Order: sequence, then structure tokens, then C-alpha cells
Amino acid sequence: MTDLLAPVEDIAEAPSPRAGGGVLRYLITKIGAALLSVAMTVVLGFLLFRVMPGDPVATMNRGKPVTGAQLAQQRHDLGLDKPMFAQFWDYIGKLLRGDFGPSYTYNGPAGQVIADRIWPTVLLVGTATLLAALLGLWLGAKSAWHRGGALDRSTVGVALVLWSTPAFWLGLVLMMTVGGWFPSGGMQSPDTPDAFLPHALDIAHHMVLPVITLVAVIYGQYQLVMRASLLEEMNSDYLVTARAKGLRDNHVRRRHAMPNALLPTVTLVFLHLGMVVSGAVTVEAVFSWPGLGQLTYSALVAKDLNLLQGIFIVLVITVVVANFIADVLLRVFDPRVRAS
Repeated sequence: MTDLLAPVEDIAEAPSPRAGGGVLRYLITKIGAALLSVAMTVVLGFLLFRVMPGDPVATMNRGKPVTGAQLAQQRHDLGLDKPMFAQFWDYIGKLLRGDFGPSYTYNGPAGQVIADRIWPTVLLVGTATLLAALLGLWLGAKSAWHRGGALDRSTVGVALVLWSTPAFWLGLVLMMTVGGWFPSGGMQSPDTPDAFLPHALDIAHHMVLPVITLVAVIYGQYQLVMRASLLEEMNSDYLVTARAKGLRDNHVRRRHAMPNALLPTVTLVFLHLGMVVSGAVTVEAVFSWPGLGQLTYSALVAKDLNLLQGIFIVLVITVVVANFIADVLLRVFDPRVRAS
């Protein structure tokens, strides 16, 4: 009883957990989950591409005068005549050495073929993602602050329409309408000088149509998420207090509401950044952009197993790493996550 009646200041508080241990435990948990996701995807990718209909060797030799013995020899060279478990064991051993195997479509190492296509996709889809995020967040903040008005209704309507529009269809429409002003295929012109500035301007000229296509179908997600998040923040008590102090609406929105409303969009932005390397298969195919999207399409048509598996693993690792970064940044920016 005497302990219960003791003054509050005399009661020793329980020591709070060390911040360093909490951060370390959080990082270990997230890294373990990321590694588990990659391992499960590696197994799934191997099985998925082995159950695809069709014979990859027959597809590779389509239209060529080859004998049955030659087809059997090619299956042996590719290891496709081994039992499934033996194929998986060879696949894991090569993968641990960073070897995706040969690409019989491009007659070279699959890893090198993938590496040559990564940077064009990063340039194209990375630029489009950055522009879409800036445009979507700006329009989302504007429409939320003026909800119910003409700006809100019009921008939300346009965002929903474009978000639901197939990217390949929009790309074809742009090619038919304004294709005469901009290049409609490839990444650069063959007669461009080797100097840096003409080369960069030529690439930027080729990027206009595919970037517009990607921005149009992506930015609506950022706008709608930002709008919903800011509408939720606008009813908070701290904004009412800020207005009661006489602060202007622009100041309240920029300095108080926007930082908190941006928190839910962090995960969405990094999810799209994780998809940068994957690219947009249909957009790259429509505009003949030499990136991973077009490479994926070519590998699917040719049933190039080694190339498909390599692309699949690269995409998965990219998405997992981007999700891990998003989780870490969310813990840094949001005190509620740190306290949980």
C-alpha cells in the first residue's frame, strides 16, 4: 500500500528500450523479409518458366531445316534433357555465380544482354516517374485544398480517365496525331553526331512521346493518393490552431499540411521507382525503345528461358530493394512508425 500511495515523482519509470536496438531489430527484420522474398521468387521463376507451353528449342529453330538429332543435341547443350531437380540445381549454382546462362536468341550471355538494356529503361521510365510524381502531387494538393470546385472536379476526372486508359492505346493515338513532329521509334537517329550535346538532344527528342504516354497513365495515382491524404489532414486540430493564429492558407498548406500528407505517398513513389527497371513493356514495344520492356517481349515470343529468368530476377530484386528503402524512409519520416 505504501508503494501505491508514494508520490508520482518518486516512482521510477521503466527504462525505455534503446533506440539503437530498435532500429537494428527493424533493419534485420526487413532485410530478412527481403531475402526471403527474393529466394521464393527465384524458385517460383524457375518453375513458372518451365511449365510454359511450347518447346523452346523448337521455337528457336522455327523455319530452319533441322533434324531430330540436332534438336536433341541442342536440348542437351541447354540442359533441358536433364531431370527437373538437376536443372534447378544447375540453375541455382550458376545464379550464385551471377551467371544467367546463355541467351540463344541474342547469341550471348543473358546477363550482358540484360545489362545493355537496363539504362535505356532507367532513363525513360525514371524520367516519366519523376515528372508524374511532381505533377500528381502538385495537382493533388491543389484539388484537395479547393475540393468541390471546378479545379477539383476537372483534374480528378481527367486523372481517372487517363489512369484507366491502356498505355499502348494512348501511345498509338499520340503517334497518329503528333507523330510527325517527334520520332515514333527507337532511341536515337543513326546520323546524329557523336558530340555530347547533339547526342543528348536527339535522345530527348525521341523520349517525348513515350514519356508523355507514361506520365499520362501514371500521374493520376499520385494525384488521387495525395488528394485523399491532404483531405484527411485538413480536418486535423493542428491546422485549425494554425489558422486561428492568423497564418495564411498558403503557409498552412505548405508548412503544416503538406509534410504530413506526403508520408503516405512515400511508399507509392518508391513502389513505382522499383518498377523503373521493369519499364513499360507495351510502351517500349509500341515506340521500339531498346529497354527491358522490349527485351521482355522479345524473350517471351522466342521462349528464351535463360533470358526470361534473368529479367525476372532483376525485376524482383529491384522491387524488393525499393520496398526496403521505402520502409526505412517511412520509419525515418513518420514518428508513429518509430513508436510502433
